[in-house]
Amino acid sequence: MKFSEMVYERPDPEALKSQIAALTQRFRAARDYAEAKQIFLEKEGLEKHINTLGTLASIRHDINTQDAFYDGEVKFWDGVIPELAEYDQIWTKTMLESPYRKDFTDEYGDLMFVKAEMELKTFAPEIIPDLQRENELKTTYEKLLASAQIPFEGGIYTLSQMSPFKNDPDDAQRLAAWKAEGQWYKDHQGEFDDLYDQLVHVRDTMGRKLGYDGYTELGYYRMERNCYTKKDVEKFREAVVKHLVPVADAIYRSQAKCLGKTYPMSFADNALEFRAGNPKPCGTPQEILEQGRKFYSELSPETEEFFNTMLDNELLDVLSTKGKAGGGYCTSIPDYKVPFIFANFNGTQHDVEVITHEAGHAFAAWMNRDRVPLQYVWPGLEACEVHSMSMEFFAWPWAEGFFGEDTKKFYYSHLAGALKFIPYGTMVDHFQHIVYEKPQMTPRERHNVWKELLGVYMPWMRLDGEIPFYSEGEGWQRQHHIYSSPFYYIDYCLAQTVSLQFWARIQADPKDAWKHYMAYTKQGGSRVFTELLKHAGLESPFDESCLKGVCEKAREWLENYDLPGTC
Repeated sequence: MKFSEMVYERPDPEALKSQIAALTQRFRAARDYAEAKQIFLEKEGLEKHINTLGTLASIRHDINTQDAFYDGEVKFWDGVIPELAEYDQIWTKTMLESPYRKDFTDEYGDLMFVKAEMELKTFAPEIIPDLQRENELKTTYEKLLASAQIPFEGGIYTLSQMSPFKNDPDDAQRLAAWKAEGQWYKDHQGEFDDLYDQLVHVRDTMGRKLGYDGYTELGYYRMERNCYTKKDVEKFREAVVKHLVPVADAIYRSQAKCLGKTYPMSFADNALEFRAGNPKPCGTPQEILEQGRKFYSELSPETEEFFNTMLDNELLDVLSTKGKAGGGYCTSIPDYKVPFIFANFNGTQHDVEVITHEAGHAFAAWMNRDRVPLQYVWPGLEACEVHSMSMEFFAWPWAEGFFGEDTKKFYYSHLAGALKFIPYGTMVDHFQHIVYEKPQMTPRERHNVWKELLGVYMPWMRLDGEIPFYSEGEGWQRQHHIYSSPFYYIDYCLAQTVSLQFWARIQADPKDAWKHYMAYTKQGGSRVFTELLKHAGLESPFDESCLKGVCEKAREWLENYDLPGTC
C-alpha cells in the first residue's frame, strides 16, 4: 500500500486503556501457555496498531510542520503515550510474574524479559506529567528548527537548504554562509537555551522521582543499555582520544595544506575538504533514487525486493521544503510491515548517504518485519546504526553512478569522514554526561563545557571568534539528539567503529563481507549488541584493540590513496 493511502484516525485513549487492562486481566487468568500466548499475540497486535497511528501522525507532521491537523495530532500523542505507559507497565509486571515465563523464553528467548525488567525501571505514574512536558519541549525544539528562514544573498533558506553554501569552494561565500546560519541561532539563542534548560531539569526530576541520583542512570535504562555500562563508555571515550583523535588531526592537517590554509582552521574552512569543492551528487533527486534502485538491485535479491517496495509505495520523502522538519530518519509502520525514510536532500554528499545510511536501517527492519515480539524487529540503537553506517560502505562499487567525476574524491571523503566523525560524536556523549551530572549549570556554563571539550576532541577547530555561534561553544545546539534523545549519540560512534571493520572486509573480499553483514542483520533485535557482533564474527568496539586496528588500516589507506589534482 502507498504511504498516501495509509489510513490515520485518532484513537480513543480511554478505549485503548480499557483494551490493555482487559488483555492484562485475561493474561493473568490464562489457564495454560496456549491461552497465554494467544492473549500475548493480541497485545502485540494492539501495540502494532497504536505504534502505526502514532508514527503516521509523526511522519506527516514532520513532512509539513505547518499542517494544523497533524500538529494537533502530534500534541495528542505527546500527551497520550505517557498515559498509556502506566497501563503497559501493569502488563509488563504481569508478564514478568507469569507462570508461563519459561515457555515464553523457550519460544522467544529471554531478551524480552530483560527488556521488560529494564522498562520497569524507567516509569512510574508520578512522572506522567514530566513525560508529557518532555514531549512538548522536544516538539517545540523541532518546530523552532523547522521555522528557520535565513536570509542569504537575496534568498531565504531553511537550515537544510543552507548546507550547499556552507560547503562552497569560494572562501568568502562559505564563511558568509556559516555566519548567516550562526546568526540565526544567535538570534534565537534565548529560546534554545531555555528549551534545553527545561529539558535538563525535567529529566533530572524524573530520575530523582524514580529513586536515582539524577538523570544519567535513568537515561541508560531508557536507552536499553543491556550489555555495557557507563564505565565501558568512558573507556571507549579514552580510546578515541588516544587512538582516533591523532588520526583525525593528521587528516585535518593534510586538508589545511591542500587548501593552502594555516592549521588549525576555522569551522568554515574545515568544512571544505578539497580546493575544487567537496564531492557532489551528479544527478537530480530522482536520478539519485534511481541509482539507489540500481545499487540495491545488483547488491542482492533481498535488497532488490526491499528497495523496489520502498520506491513503489512512496516510502521515501526526501525533498527539502518549507515547513519540513530538519534532519533525516528511518522508522517502521508495523501494521503495514514496511519502513519509511524521511530526509532533506540539499544537493550535497548527504543526499547519497540518505539512500545508503537510512536505507540500511530500513533494510534491516524489512528483513525482520515478521519478528515476534515487535521489539525484536529492531535491536538497540547502537546495533541499528551498524546496519546503516556499514551499508554506506557497501555502496562504494556503485559510487560512480552517484558521484560521476567526483567519485575519487568521494572515496577519500567518506572514509576520512567516518574517522573524523567519531571524535565529534564522542564529544557529544561526554558533554551530555557532564550536563546531567551538573543539572544546575547555567546556559553559559554549558557552552563553556562544550568549548573546553572542543579542545580535547577537535583540536583542529580554531576558536577565534570569527563565527561567534561556533567559536563561543554554542554549536551543540544544532545537534538534534542532544535535545531529543539524550545519550543516543555514542551509539553512532560504537557503530562507526564496527562499520570500519566492514569497510576493511570489503577491501579484502566483498562477498565474504556481505555474508557477515547478512549474518548480523538477520538477527534483528533478538540478541544484545555484543552478542549480535559475536554471532556475526565481528569484534566489539569496547575492545581497545578493535578501535586501534581499524584506525591503523584506515589511516594507511588514506595515506597511500592517490589524490592527484583534487586539491
